[in-house]
Amino acid sequence: MTLFDLPSGGPSPARAAGRPARGAPPAPGRTRVALGLAYDGSAYHGFAPQPGIRTVGGDLADALGRIAGREVEIVGAGRTDAGVHATAQVVHADFETSLLATRHFTTGAAFEELTRLRRSLDAQLGDAASCWRAVVVPGAFHARFAATARFYRYEIDVGGPFDPRRRHFAWRHEGPLDLAVMRLATDPLIGEHDFAAFCRRPPDRPDGPLVRRVLFARWATAPGRLAFEIAANAFCHQMVRAIVGTLVAAGAGRRRASDVVALLHSGSRCGAPPLAPAAGLCLVGVGYPEDLGGWWGDSPAPAG
Repeated sequence: MTLFDLPSGGPSPARAAGRPARGAPPAPGRTRVALGLAYDGSAYHGFAPQPGIRTVGGDLADALGRIAGREVEIVGAGRTDAGVHATAQVVHADFETSLLATRHFTTGAAFEELTRLRRSLDAQLGDAASCWRAVVVPGAFHARFAATARFYRYEIDVGGPFDPRRRHFAWRHEGPLDLAVMRLATDPLIGEHDFAAFCRRPPDRPDGPLVRRVLFARWATAPGRLAFEIAANAFCHQMVRAIVGTLVAAGAGRRRASDVVALLHSGSRCGAPPLAPAAGLCLVGVGYPEDLGGWWGDSPAPAG
């Protein structure tokens, strides 16, 4: 059973998975605030702050620093790459409780919506990003380690006239794709596997397994468009783009559906199809336990 087999109102990925124990609470005298962000990834060199390079995290940290009057450390639910978008990136930051009260941002109640803080951030982030939510969260909330699921959508345009408005938001694929083959190749990815063959290895972990649990994976269709939707407890670097690149190769006849299983078991990217372009990928939802706020952004719908 996948999440799409669950009846409406059934358990969400945030409730179904356990809560990780990692993630330090805020220091005494500080309040944790969670932010919901959306951004056009084509304007940034990824999420993680980097000196001298424009990133989502860098712009956000600068804006929060101006509000707080000091450097503010941020933690995101996922580190999206250059060109990758988000409609529901979740970030947390710790503020001095006295500052928030003095600026009339909050009374300190858990899950209080900080409208004035959100509007201030939204104004500073410019046209390429927006803050759509700012809320006080319990100290146990951690944007990265408390997250129980991340939900990504990858869009592909196939056939029909080229729409230049989507050049930064979809992969324009020339030639037909066999959706039945792509769906067949998708099924083996669901569940817990070592996804080393679908990941770029981190420099500090040149070998060893990269185990992730895929909660669901499916293809949705619209005239001239395909969308690959996938949720997992976590993703390793470039995992979704590697998966989409392989599934599209199968749909185009350059690979067989069974090759996905062989690649998965190989634990190596040697001979694997190229990554799908960054432009089609978007982080659309992040799940947390219900007592830490539940689901942010788009949530998976049951299968129709």
